[in-house]
Amino acid sequence: MSRTQKQPSYLGKVAQKKTIGDRVVRFRSALSNTILDVLKGRGWQEVQGEMEWDFYWCDVGWMREVFDHYYMEEHCRINHFRNHYELTRKNLMVKNLKKFRKQVEREQGKLEASKCDFFPTTFELPSEYHMFVEEFKRNLGSLWIMKPIAKAQGKGIFLFRKLKDITDWKKESYKSQEERRNDDKEPVETYIVQKYIENPYLIGGKKFDLRVYVLVTSYIPLKAWLYREGFARFSNTRYSLDSIDDTYIHLTNVAVQKTAPDYDPEKGCKWSLNQLRQYLIARHGIEAVEEMLKKMDDIFIYSLLCVQKIMINDKHCFELYGYDIMLDDKLKPWLIETNASPSLTASNQEDYELKCRLLEDTLNVVDMEGRLTGKEKRIGGYDLMWNDGPVTLEEGGLDCMSAPTYTTNTHLGCYNDRDKQLKQLFRSLQMAKKTTT
Repeated sequence: MSRTQKQPSYLGKVAQKKTIGDRVVRFRSALSNTILDVLKGRGWQEVQGEMEWDFYWCDVGWMREVFDHYYMEEHCRINHFRNHYELTRKNLMVKNLKKFRKQVEREQGKLEASKCDFFPTTFELPSEYHMFVEEFKRNLGSLWIMKPIAKAQGKGIFLFRKLKDITDWKKESYKSQEERRNDDKEPVETYIVQKYIENPYLIGGKKFDLRVYVLVTSYIPLKAWLYREGFARFSNTRYSLDSIDDTYIHLTNVAVQKTAPDYDPEKGCKWSLNQLRQYLIARHGIEAVEEMLKKMDDIFIYSLLCVQKIMINDKHCFELYGYDIMLDDKLKPWLIETNASPSLTASNQEDYELKCRLLEDTLNVVDMEGRLTGKEKRIGGYDLMWNDGPVTLEEGGLDCMSAPTYTTNTHLGCYNDRDKQLKQLFRSLQMAKKTTT
C-alpha cells in the first residue's frame, strides 16, 4: 500500500499554510504508522528527543508519566486528555455510565434515563463478584463474556455459561497478598464480566461490530465531532452459539481475525459504513435505519456527558475516540467499548486511505495553522454534533440517500465529499479574510 502522503489537494495555494506565525509547525509522533505519514505530508517539521514541539501525537504512557511535569506553550496541542481512561478503561466507563443513568433518572425521569440503556449488564471482578453471582443465578443459562480491563485486540477474552468455568480465576483473585508474594505471582488482573449479546445482527450469517470515530476538542464546554466514515468489522466464521470457545466466531477484532487460516489481507473482513448504511436501508427501510442512527447519537453524547464533570479539561488537549458498537437483530445499537488509541495501522490500501482522510480532517479541526473561525459546523468528514448543547441540522442531509427526519447534525455513513467541502470552506475563509483587511 502507498505510504507517500502529499500535501492535501483541497488546500489551494493560498490555504496551504503550515506555519505558526513565521515558522513551520514542529511535531513529534510516538507512532510510525499512518499518522506519521499524514503529519509529514502536511509539510510540518518532525523533531526528535527533547527538541521543542508544537504538536505531539503521543501514547497514553507519556500522558501518565510526563504530562503533569511538562510545560506547554499556549498554542501547543496534544492528542489525549489527562484522565482519558475515565471513558476508555472498560470498568470505569461502565461505572460512570451507571452513575450518570441514576442522575438522569433522578433529575429527568425514567423515560429520559432509558436512553442510557445502551450497554450490557456489567460487573467488575473481583470487587463485584457477589453481585454478579446474584445476577447470574437470576439468569441461569445465559451466556457471559469476560474481558480484562487493560488489554486490547481481543487478548484475554473468553465466554462461559457456568460459574465453575471461572472457579480457578476466582480462587486466584481471592488469594491474600501474602499468598501471592509466596507464590511470586503478579496481583490478579481486574476483569469485567458482561451479559453476552446472543442475538447479534448477522450479514451472510456472520457477526460484526462497528468502528465509529468521535473527536472531542473540549470538555468544558463539551464540543464533539462525529466522522462520517468508519467501518464494520466481520468475523471470519459463521455465527453459532454451539462453539463458545471459537474466537473466530465471536470476536471481530482484526488482530484476532487476521490469524484465521483463510484470512485474505487484501479483501479483509470489513465493510465501509456507507456500504452498511445502504444495505440496512435496502433491508429495513430508511425510517428504521434513522431510528438506529438516532440511538447511536445518544450513545456518543451520553457517554461523553457522563464523564464531562470528571474529565480534566485542558486547552492543549483533544481526543480521537474509536467507539465499538454492536447491533442486535432488532437494530438496537450497544456500546461495547471506547478506545483512546484506536488503531491507526492500516490493514490494506482502502483502510490506509480511510485513516489518512480521518487524520487529515482531525488536524483540520484542531487547526494548528489558525485558519478557522471556530463557528464551523462541518470540516471535511467531521460534523459538529455537540457544542455545549445539541447542534441542529440545517441542510437536511442533502448528500445522503434521502433527507433524514431527525434533527441532529450527524451524517454517519453518508457520502463523504470532503475534498469539495474543504475547498469551499477554505476559499470562503480566504475571501472573508480579504474583505476584513
